[in-house]
Amino acid sequence: MGQVKAIIFDLDGTLIHSAPDLHAAANVMLLEMNRMTLDLATIISFIGNGVEVLVEKCLIATGDSDKLIYQKALERFLEAYAADMTTLTEPYRGVVPALEGFCLAGIPLGICTNKPEKPAKEICLLLDLTQYFKVIKGALPGRPKKPDPQPLLNCCKLLNCDPAETLYVGDSIIDYQTARNANIMFRLYSKGYLNEPLPDLPSKDQFSSWGEHGIEIKCLF
Repeated sequence: MGQVKAIIFDLDGTLIHSAPDLHAAANVMLLEMNRMTLDLATIISFIGNGVEVLVEKCLIATGDSDKLIYQKALERFLEAYAADMTTLTEPYRGVVPALEGFCLAGIPLGICTNKPEKPAKEICLLLDLTQYFKVIKGALPGRPKKPDPQPLLNCCKLLNCDPAETLYVGDSIIDYQTARNANIMFRLYSKGYLNEPLPDLPSKDQFSSWGEHGIEIKCLF
């Protein structure tokens, strides 16, 4: 791994455990559609490609769908999630001390997520995480999403950092593919929402805990 001068993170499953609130919102949506609810593990398996895909997979798992059903379901999911985004969501243990350590070391930090940008920023604000990041970029309508490299490269540009000197930290194959597509260094948080193995990712490029007192900076470098 080369010299790292900036770090960009995924959000859900990397910095925060948000699945319980996504799970609750999905089941509000499904119940109002007179469909069966889904368990947390199933919802976690749907996370990573954005809320549109999550809702689509929920509909496929519980019955049929069409364009009208999907649009109503998506709207209801977003309403339910907006009402309770941080009731059950919290940063992973050790994340806050780690972010504080990176900032004290003068390392610029950013977030690149497939979560819609408005809730991504609101959640960071509610969880008192905004202070650590110079850039928080989420999905926008009509714009490319990960694993397209453009969102990650845009974050690099906004951070005024060279992609060759930037590290991306994520928890899924989508994050891994994004980093590879952008030709950016990658580290995997293996205790997040990884839904399929990454056999070609060396063990040295993974970590499983942020640490009781925050991950040591050298663990990501």
